[in-house]
Amino acid sequence: MTDRLDRALGAFYGLALGDALGMPTQVMSREDVVRVYGTLTGFEAARPDNPVSAGMPAGSVTDDTEQAVIVARLIDEGHGRIDPLRLAHELLDWEKEMKAKGSFDLLGPSTKAALDAVARGVSPQEAGRNGTTNGAAMRVTPVGIAFAAEPLDTFVDRVVESCQVTHDTTIGIAGAAAVAAAVSTGVGGGSLDKAVTAAVTAARAGARRGHWIAGADIAARIEWAWELVRDLPEAEALDRVVALVGTSVASQESVPAAFAVLALADGDPWRTALLAANLGGDSDTIGAIAGAVAGSVAGLSALPAEAVRTLRTVNSLELEPLTARLLTFR
Repeated sequence: MTDRLDRALGAFYGLALGDALGMPTQVMSREDVVRVYGTLTGFEAARPDNPVSAGMPAGSVTDDTEQAVIVARLIDEGHGRIDPLRLAHELLDWEKEMKAKGSFDLLGPSTKAALDAVARGVSPQEAGRNGTTNGAAMRVTPVGIAFAAEPLDTFVDRVVESCQVTHDTTIGIAGAAAVAAAVSTGVGGGSLDKAVTAAVTAARAGARRGHWIAGADIAARIEWAWELVRDLPEAEALDRVVALVGTSVASQESVPAAFAVLALADGDPWRTALLAANLGGDSDTIGAIAGAVAGSVAGLSALPAEAVRTLRTVNSLELEPLTARLLTFR
């Protein structure tokens, strides 16, 4: 296996790892995570009282991984381009399948509102004009795998294709661009520090795209969150992320929170994903973002082999062929 393929697979499986570890703690408070689990140390089944993930077995991925696979498949089938209208219909079909299975793990608020608008006949260019949550950032990793982060304007064009229909805002695009650029830099052989620098640069570029929405600057918040937890004990650091950065579905909270846990874990994929899971809140998405970045730098070979086997077995997840095809576009 080449180093680039190892890093690309690390990004995709790292996303799934963070997603699955965070699945049982999503929508729980940090206090409830500590009360129920103490410290989460591995895959856990969702508790029956979890309003989103109830009934999901240990190691299950959620919408973060499943929507990223949709984006990856559309890049592959579109020969490097994503048709926004097709993406909209693919996401709507995905939600129908989830509802048919009795799942409560459905589309997020920005995505749902935008896709309902598309279903009513609103154009993809207008449907996403209010989307500011992290749905675009959680599914953008395949863009980072498939395309080099330079030249930046061209790269952000690809990011916009993946999120315009649901998150065509300065905030939504900035968050997605940050994640995609960090992953791309890691897949390209960059260090964790270089990936973070690329994330900040791309977030600034992404904030110049889409419909303007009032809100904190994601680039600035990534830089701040990256330094916020350094040299703190883990429990204190996680409490600080919850109190100051935030762990909600808002891009200005969850994307910087992912970079905070990356800093705390020094980019180790397993530790990064576990720290995210112990945050609560939108822990599956924070874990998916942070796990993808950590995996892109460290590679699949740095992920625990048993954990990857669990992801494959529980979810029938085989990402190797699709990931290899994504790399052909670089």
